[in-house]
Amino acid sequence: MKKILIINDNSFSQVSGVITSLQKTIEILEKKDCKIEIIHHGLFFSFSLAPYFPEVYFSLFPGRKMKKAILKEKPDHIHIVTEGSLGLKARMICVKNKIKFTTSYHTHYDLYLKERVSKFFFKITKSYLRWFHGRSEAVMVSTLSLKKELEEKGYKNIVICPLGVDINFFKKPEGILSIYPKPIFTYLGRLAKEKNVGEFLKCDLPGTKLVIGDGPQRKQLEQVYGNKAIFVGTKTGQELVNLLSQSDVLVFPSRTDTFGLTIVEALACGIPVAAHNVMGPKDILSHGVDGFLDEDLAKAAIECLKLDKRVCREKALLFSWENSAETFLKNLK
Repeated sequence: MKKILIINDNSFSQVSGVITSLQKTIEILEKKDCKIEIIHHGLFFSFSLAPYFPEVYFSLFPGRKMKKAILKEKPDHIHIVTEGSLGLKARMICVKNKIKFTTSYHTHYDLYLKERVSKFFFKITKSYLRWFHGRSEAVMVSTLSLKKELEEKGYKNIVICPLGVDINFFKKPEGILSIYPKPIFTYLGRLAKEKNVGEFLKCDLPGTKLVIGDGPQRKQLEQVYGNKAIFVGTKTGQELVNLLSQSDVLVFPSRTDTFGLTIVEALACGIPVAAHNVMGPKDILSHGVDGFLDEDLAKAAIECLKLDKRVCREKALLFSWENSAETFLKNLK
């Protein structure tokens, strides 16, 4: 039985691609006779980095438990998911004791800080991230575009670990009827500045604009666009699948995401995706087949109405959590 230690600063209660992928990976690996131990903020006195990063927690004095988990328990593999206080402490212990570890690069925190806080933090965080991953035996990323970008910035040991989608869960129910005027153009995800939701809400589109999700920018967006869009908040389970399945197009306005898990979730429900030709969308979508990539989001969204929804579903079948977990396991050192 392989013993794997995973370090994660993010809250497991948040709805995000990082947490979804981590939970799915752990679920599958445990079925493959792997013993997973997780070091997370709930084990320590910690506080959220709200309002800028409410999903990330800063943990105080994690040294004793971290040393025990690494030096005494001696796991076969150590994987650091995030670059926060827990990830940093684990990195320091591993480097000092010459213990191999791997990392994940999920989020452009330098760009997020630039958007949410100040440009002052951009260069500092950019340098920190490169330094943080510099001693990793394998830096796992989700797309070829991200791999190439990081290598151009001087990162080493970059490997691709693709994300997946639960095909049996994200599946359009038969006979589902729309409760909103058609066509329905939907945004699904966190409502935060770096997600660029405002660009979608400004688009001149017929029918209904539906916004699924919550976040620090929700109140502001509702005040400005509340009469032009329907905000339904965070949805999970079958309620989410039903709402997504009623949609005609998913509009993905972000320019900062490294993948975009909601894209494959929409495709699995037979929903084409309108997005910019940037990292994430361009790694998943085939332009003019299961989505449209354009600087003009409104134009891309209208063009998506012409696409075959069966082809969208076929694209999603290429993304498997089983394959993602297997690749993750092979990448561990």
